[in-house]
Amino acid sequence: MEGRGVLAARVVAGVAGGLALYAAFPPLDWWLCAPLGIGLIVASLYGARPRRAAWLGYLTAVVFLLPTLAWVRTIGDDVWLMLVGTESVFYAAMAALAALVFRLRAWPLWFGGLWVAMEWARGLVPIGGFPWARVAFSQSESLFTEYAALGGAPLVSFAVALCGALLAYAALVRPQAGPEAPQGNAAWRRAVPAALALAVPVLTLAIPRPGDEGRTVNVGIVQGNVPGRGMGFLGDEPAVVLKNHANETKRLAEAVRAGKLPKPDFVALPENSTDIDPYSDPYARQIIQDSVQDVGVPTLIGAVVAIGDENRATRSLVWDPVTGPGAYYDKQHLVPFGEYTPFKDIVLALWKRASLVGRQSVAGDKPGDLKMGPVTIGAVNCYEVAYDDTVRGTVRAGGTPLVMQANNATYALSNLPPQQLAMYKLRAVEHNRAVVAAATTGISAYIRPDGKVSWRTRELVADMNVVKVPVRTQETIATKVGALPEWALMVMGVAAAGVAAWRGRRRGDRMRND
Repeated sequence: MEGRGVLAARVVAGVAGGLALYAAFPPLDWWLCAPLGIGLIVASLYGARPRRAAWLGYLTAVVFLLPTLAWVRTIGDDVWLMLVGTESVFYAAMAALAALVFRLRAWPLWFGGLWVAMEWARGLVPIGGFPWARVAFSQSESLFTEYAALGGAPLVSFAVALCGALLAYAALVRPQAGPEAPQGNAAWRRAVPAALALAVPVLTLAIPRPGDEGRTVNVGIVQGNVPGRGMGFLGDEPAVVLKNHANETKRLAEAVRAGKLPKPDFVALPENSTDIDPYSDPYARQIIQDSVQDVGVPTLIGAVVAIGDENRATRSLVWDPVTGPGAYYDKQHLVPFGEYTPFKDIVLALWKRASLVGRQSVAGDKPGDLKMGPVTIGAVNCYEVAYDDTVRGTVRAGGTPLVMQANNATYALSNLPPQQLAMYKLRAVEHNRAVVAAATTGISAYIRPDGKVSWRTRELVADMNVVKVPVRTQETIATKVGALPEWALMVMGVAAAGVAAWRGRRRGDRMRND
């Protein structure tokens, strides 16, 4: 039985680890805090029984997720607390399994695999998962970033977790005792894991990056802003969002004619850049047609369009200046309680706010490869950037550059827009693709294939620009192998937990027999 002092030390280490992990994420972006935070989390769990490790893991997750997901408070404090409470369960389960693998040799490896398995499960269930706040998304501009090109976001998370676990190993593991223990044993047993922890991020400097292919495309980016804030960002007057983006598109066209900006090959507008369905409303259709004709090139419109009498789709719609609306991509990963209502009858009976969803969105089932001017872009819609398979599928379908349309108006000036920008940067490195991001209120940006931001907007302002973007076609290893590294790491971690549980049971059986 542990004393109160040991338990208090575990709690302090877990809380400190959760806070450090939060500091690694935008807007603070102190990326080095991620391995340090995980090291503290491991220190809080090491040597604890699975049941105690579970509630320590839950506490740590709450401390980490409460500030990291603070942007959810815009919807309601109750939703924020329920989300954090639910997501923390996954960390508790991981912590309980980690308590088992700490009994094995080379446990930092198995712990890293368990961390990947936990993040995978979070991205899968419940209700389609919630892959936000994965450790990889705190490493969009760090020494760990390049691992994304080898094994995607899961390998980045694994590398950070492994580094943190190795740091904990160096601090926690006791040297061998007794007269036969080799000289210098203590220093050696601490120096090796510490050196390995340093090597994990440094090794990325040897990872080769694909070179420039000599082809570029000019992309116009439009951020029109919205009239309202929070849940009422659309304002009271209809078509304001549509007019804002149409006017900003015309301002871009005027700047091109005046020679202030180069002529774009195509223009990208954000998700929900029209608040009226242009298929069914002649007024909205005419406003869009006029602005697209003015700029004179294909334009990607973000629209919520009706499907039948009860449903809708969040659509990326190619609008040609001559022929009008054409090819489109329908968002595949929808936002629960934002675009559709899970368990609709029960939820609507309990929460009136759920009725704000209105028509229920229908998910698309095809990747976002859309022909626009001289290139085939890869359209990805807002929330989807957190899902590995959606972005990878769009790249594999030929999308280059990636065009990320977003509507973050509800969460403007919270920590959501910078967190989403960090995801854009990691995806650029992961797939060797330039990323063009257009958001209603910001942050709109152009990210190079190396993950560096070349241009970005401020929030809550109307803005536009034309950027020269490299067109890359070479695939990274991560794009080619897909989810294989993730599955290998997960199986490794879970299998180790199974072996540790089996050994513990055999040891218990022997003690009872004796």
